[in-house]
Amino acid sequence: MGSPLRDLALRSPYDKVGGLFYFGRMLDKIRSHCKGELPLEYEVNLGRGFDEKCATFLRVRYELVVEYVNQDLNEEAILESCFGMGRRPSEGEIYTWNEFMRKRGWNDELSEALESRKKREAMLSRSEIQTMFQFIDADEGRLVNDKHINGYSLSKYGRTGNGVPAKD
Repeated sequence: MGSPLRDLALRSPYDKVGGLFYFGRMLDKIRSHCKGELPLEYEVNLGRGFDEKCATFLRVRYELVVEYVNQDLNEEAILESCFGMGRRPSEGEIYTWNEFMRKRGWNDELSEALESRKKREAMLSRSEIQTMFQFIDADEGRLVNDKHINGYSLSKYGRTGNGVPAKD
């Protein structure tokens, strides 16, 4: 089966911007939506789920992040703007965020939703998929845990799988 997102080159949720997991992926989804390229199944959840959690962590409105993307700011400028309008998390808070997000779906309230998505995409036999991040990577055609060991992105030449420079 598989997701129509395989060809969109959205970065993995493990890939970092400013040390944060998921933020760059959220920006990629916003950009794809602005171009009219984001499939409906993902469009209906824009600003919700992990997007909402990320905006809440930064204490900004999701719509503000969309405005920054629409101003064609680069990802570092968008993140700095979020820090300025919301808050700049400490190193410890970023670590906690990353670990929380990395483990979503593993023995928590999302476990049932993860199993349901695995079933829908014919991945129930994939025992290595234990978290939502792993499911996203598998669903988009990336190898699960291929570049990510203990939640940290590892890639040849310091780049992520889609040619975007790996950020810390």
